[in-house]
Amino acid sequence: MTQILDREAFIRAQTRLLPVPHAPEISLYLADEATELWQKTEEELGEIGLPPPFWAFAWAGGQALARYLLDHPETVAGKRVLDFASGSGLVAIAAARAGAAQAEGCDIDEFARAAMSLNAQANGVALNARIENLIGRDEGWDVVVAGDVSYERDMAQSVTDWLEALRGRGAAVLIGDPGRTYLARDRLEAIAEYRVPVTRALEDCEIKRAQVWRFRDGA
Repeated sequence: MTQILDREAFIRAQTRLLPVPHAPEISLYLADEATELWQKTEEELGEIGLPPPFWAFAWAGGQALARYLLDHPETVAGKRVLDFASGSGLVAIAAARAGAAQAEGCDIDEFARAAMSLNAQANGVALNARIENLIGRDEGWDVVVAGDVSYERDMAQSVTDWLEALRGRGAAVLIGDPGRTYLARDRLEAIAEYRVPVTRALEDCEIKRAQVWRFRDGA
C-alpha cells in the first residue's frame, strides 16, 4: 500500500482553513466535497474501501459540543478533558479555548492525528493528539466528551457502557449527537439543543438539530 509520508501536507492541499459554522471562534481544515476527498485519499493510498475522512468535516454532534463548551466554560475550566473519537479535534480545541488544564483528542485514524495537530496550531492551543482506542480505559479524566459516536450498533453500545462507567466514578460525561439511530435515548437526557449547519453530502440536509446529552440520574 502506498504511504502518504506527509499527512499534514496532504491535509493542507485537500482542505481549506475555515471557521466552524456553529462555533466560528474556531477554524478547522475542512473539505469542500466529501466524495472527492474520500476518493482522493483512496487513490493516494492505493487502497479501496478506506473509512470516510471523518477528520475533514465538522459533524453536527461535535459542533453542538463545541458550542456548549464555549458557552459554558465552567464545564471544563481547569480540568483534564478527553475528546473521544475526536476526528478534527474540534471539541478538544473548544475545551482548550474554554480553559481546560489539559485537552486530549483520541482517534484511530492517523490522518485524524495530523488534522488535530494542524487544527490545534491554527487555533493557538495545546492539544495532545492520541491514536488509540481508549474504550474500557480510565486515565482519570475529569471530563469526557464524545461527538457523533452512535452510527453503528455495536460501537454505540460499547462506547455508551464505557462512558456510563466513567460517569459512575465521577467524571462529567457529555455526548453530542443529532439523534442518530443507536443513540441510547433511554439512558440520556438532552441539556442543550442547536440548529447546526452541516454538509449536505454527508447529512442529506443543510441544517441538523443537534443536542448535547448527559446520563440521566440513576441511569
